[in-house]
Amino acid sequence: MMNRRMIPVAAATLIAISACTRHPGGAAGEKPKVFGAALISVSGEKQVGGVGGQLDQPLVVQVNDAQGAAVAGALVCFAGSRGVIVTPDHGITGSDGQFSANVSLGEASGHYQILVSTPVASGPSAQIRIDEIALGYQEMLGAKLNEIYCIRCHDSESTPERVSNHDNLNAKPHAFTEGSVLNAMSDADLVAITSHGGAALNKSAEMPPYGNMLTKSEIAALVAFMRAVADPPYPTQGVFYASN
Repeated sequence: MMNRRMIPVAAATLIAISACTRHPGGAAGEKPKVFGAALISVSGEKQVGGVGGQLDQPLVVQVNDAQGAAVAGALVCFAGSRGVIVTPDHGITGSDGQFSANVSLGEASGHYQILVSTPVASGPSAQIRIDEIALGYQEMLGAKLNEIYCIRCHDSESTPERVSNHDNLNAKPHAFTEGSVLNAMSDADLVAITSHGGAALNKSAEMPPYGNMLTKSEIAALVAFMRAVADPPYPTQGVFYASN
């Protein structure tokens, strides 16, 4: 029923060469002025986009010193996995200690890991790993259906475009990203509860049935989307690692 590309984690592990190894002196005309001690992710992590497309928001990271203060003039390097393109893939932090880059995803659906590193004064580079998610056609359809029918209850955060109904419900719906819960449910169970409502699995009747509103293929697309965005990743979802 699900037309997802299933790639075992072991077979999907890809090795990428760290940009800091390729460009130890920094960008052309630029040299790292100082060394930091740690990296943090500021924004742009765990974005969801279509396969092969550029993510909406840039990836922003920050270099800190041992006391947690931002470090200006430090070298930051990115290494993607399996077709991920990070532009630029290295550069020097600004006065706020931050550096940003745009990310284009690979051509297969799944979780893509980006390795970010910065040289330190001695010892191995400081590193963090950032996860982004690529959706195929079926999963993109599920994402659109989620926006129309599901997210208002399954997302506790309100936006300027949408007021969340999550806190008004007695049984708080799980976010579709809650892999710790939804990964334990079979595809058949997710189809049943979406089609026939919470009562189908002896759960809250506040979950309404959508079987008369959505086609079987649309419900399958919703389940594919749940699998794609699960954190931790659903076991059969493609996971592509980057390492130095």
